[in-house]
Amino acid sequence: MLKVQGLHVYYGGIHALKGITIEVPKGKVVTLIGCNGAGKSSTLRAVAGLIKNKKGRITYNGADLTGRDPVEIVKSGIVMSPEGRRIFPHLTVLENLRLGAYSRSDEPQILKDIEWIFELFPKLKDRKDQKGGTLSGGEQQMLALGRALMSAAEVVMMDEPSLGLAPMLVKEVFDIIAAINRQGKTVLLVEQNAFAALKIADYAYVLEVGAIVLEGTGAQLIADDRVKSAYLGG
Repeated sequence: MLKVQGLHVYYGGIHALKGITIEVPKGKVVTLIGCNGAGKSSTLRAVAGLIKNKKGRITYNGADLTGRDPVEIVKSGIVMSPEGRRIFPHLTVLENLRLGAYSRSDEPQILKDIEWIFELFPKLKDRKDQKGGTLSGGEQQMLALGRALMSAAEVVMMDEPSLGLAPMLVKEVFDIIAAINRQGKTVLLVEQNAFAALKIADYAYVLEVGAIVLEGTGAQLIADDRVKSAYLGG
């Protein structure tokens, strides 16, 4: 289980996270929802070791990851697919996927995992020798998710996977997230599309200005009038 306890993060004089505590049980989908600037992405970045927390602890399966280097965190079993995809545009699809496995040395399993990614994302198989920068937005998002999965991490953090995608592709991305979870991966999801995120979430937290203001199962929050009014269009 991934635990974040009493986490405080600052950007200069800005208090971005104000003592948040969340739990991500093994094999579950947990989502963070909230407006821009609420602290959702900062939470993922702190867990990934990309920003340092001022106070609080981050633990995974009992091991303290607080302040650890991002490479160590990936090796411990936690990976992030970042907002904005951030693929390598001048490398091929296959080269991007192989970079996702940079911390691994188990070549036979790496080859099997590449085939697994191609089963999840058949469009990527058709374009495996194509430069990442020539892919459509939806295909780049699939590549970003596939690259994260190639780390063989148990916990996959996803930051705004549906951002900028057409509605049909949004549904496809969420179907894939659910499929990834069914295959045993734990998912910590940050997503502006609150309704779609809550539909697949086992548990969810609502963040406002760096603090958790509501939590509950996905079904409970979808039915909550405060969530409906603020995030689900009434």
